[in-house]
Amino acid sequence: MDFTKALSERILVCDGAMGTMLHAAGNSLDRALPELNLSNPELVSTVHESYVAAGVDILLTNTFGANRLRLAEHGSSLNVRDINLAGVRLARQARRGVDRTIFVGGSVSPAVSASQRQSVRADERVEVIRDQVRALVDGGVDLLVLETFGYLDELVEAVAVTAELTDLPILAQATFTAEGVTPGGESPREVASALAGQPVAALGANCTVGPQRMLTVVEELRRYSTLPISAQPNAGLPRRIGRRFEYSVEGDYFSQYARRYVEQGTSIVGGCCGTTPTHIRDIVAKLADLRPKQQRRPEPAPRRQVVQPEHGGLAQRLGQRRFVVAAQISPPAGGDAQEATELTAMLRKHGIDLVFVAARESARAQVSSVSLALHVEREVGAETIATLTTWDKTIMTLQADLLGVHAFGMRTVVCETGNPPLRGDYPNADGIWEVDSVGLIQLLAGLNDGRDCNGLTLATKTSFHIGARFNPGAEDRDAELARTRAKIAAGAQFLISRPVYEADALVGMLAELSNEDIPVLMAVSPLAGFAEAEYLAHEVPDVRIPRAALSALETAGDRGREVGLELARALLDEARPLVQGVVLVMRDGRKLADFLPLVEAPDSGQAL
Repeated sequence: MDFTKALSERILVCDGAMGTMLHAAGNSLDRALPELNLSNPELVSTVHESYVAAGVDILLTNTFGANRLRLAEHGSSLNVRDINLAGVRLARQARRGVDRTIFVGGSVSPAVSASQRQSVRADERVEVIRDQVRALVDGGVDLLVLETFGYLDELVEAVAVTAELTDLPILAQATFTAEGVTPGGESPREVASALAGQPVAALGANCTVGPQRMLTVVEELRRYSTLPISAQPNAGLPRRIGRRFEYSVEGDYFSQYARRYVEQGTSIVGGCCGTTPTHIRDIVAKLADLRPKQQRRPEPAPRRQVVQPEHGGLAQRLGQRRFVVAAQISPPAGGDAQEATELTAMLRKHGIDLVFVAARESARAQVSSVSLALHVEREVGAETIATLTTWDKTIMTLQADLLGVHAFGMRTVVCETGNPPLRGDYPNADGIWEVDSVGLIQLLAGLNDGRDCNGLTLATKTSFHIGARFNPGAEDRDAELARTRAKIAAGAQFLISRPVYEADALVGMLAELSNEDIPVLMAVSPLAGFAEAEYLAHEVPDVRIPRAALSALETAGDRGREVGLELARALLDEARPLVQGVVLVMRDGRKLADFLPLVEAPDSGQAL
């Protein structure tokens, strides 16, 4: 019988989870389950036969994720075509001898997992889908089932390439979160609208949510689409038992919701993760007396509104081309924030009301830069700008921190990779980085665009002003330029230098970056004397101290601080036409009085 005709005449029951059954048989979910079509075909056949015995009308091939990119992600090098051809053969064999029509659906997943999405181009995704669909069609499937698509653009791509290769019916299924949208942020209405003119035989949803949440999705899809609707929910939420996952939803409850789906106009009902032949058998019994409902005219989909972020403080000053004067402080060792609060209050009295809070590289107890920035801003009223480092933090932790500080009103963040404090026999081997500063910038840019690190839509967009560090004194100038450009490309909106001690390197790097059209702040830390200069020049990587400066400070003797201020003043005079502001770095042990001679017009907060 023709699939489209059958769809109009009766409710079709699809099978349940293949992966759950294979996992229950002892296979790790970390492995490429489709390769079992070749390595253990008897097990796959047993699962198919159990669903046939349960009474299904649609049997899906064990080919979810059977494409080049996903198989490689699991370390499988087996031939993609062979795996898919074997998958079709096993499903077709399982229906032999049955006195009813059972359609074999070729299961096609998104070309890439969510973690791969950002690194794979759209044209490569299309080729991956094309290769798999061609193999499934050659194997003899009755329809193609595109399932668990979390991003609408990928689903539309897959439908297009599938329709190019075959006239077989296409069932297009998106996956929706508990919030009622896809991981890509699209509502059922938007999915229905996007696929309304596409060559698909049916539209539906599968995976991610359980029976109850799926009902809401089904109702929305039915409301906005004239296509037959499918629903394949999970058997609730899983719980981990040792090294296994178990689902608690029983067949009777599951089948009750299956009947509700049909009563709301669904034409295809089955199950996804956690569902077994028992669930499917109960569904078959529960739906025996029901017939498909006639489709109705869909309601129009609304247009999306784009909300632009708003910035104030530093962003506003840079936008107005006002020369910025700021200070940088570090969290005091020992965890006492009072010293930073008092210093910031004194800075305000002298006209400096922008304060960067650096991240301290110390093993001693200390207040985090973000917490200190929020505390100081609340106590003193100055705008504080936190430096956020990525070492020893997962991207989820960084994201949680950022959403938290945004809720407290912080809008400007400087991104650094950071270095762990030196300790232990191998002091530089303790750091763990899931992302570096470029990844952190990308995370912030995504939050500003309304998406989290997994591509899920946020309830609201953030409005961060994103800063990044660059080092004019870097030994490998070309590498530093390339990395700085990568930060700008990732979404950095202003740059702040590492402390600068000589102008030539800064001038050269700014010339190279002139086409980037991005504001630059220069960090300045007046040298306290020859000892500090000698240490920086010889023991700290990527710091340039001019020979003339070293000589002047060595000759100065007890006048080292005074000469250091004179050198800093000369540097500022030379660099000021090239930068949009200066950040005075307040080092430990230095008094505010050491920096005030650099400020010419403290009451204005703008000029040096």
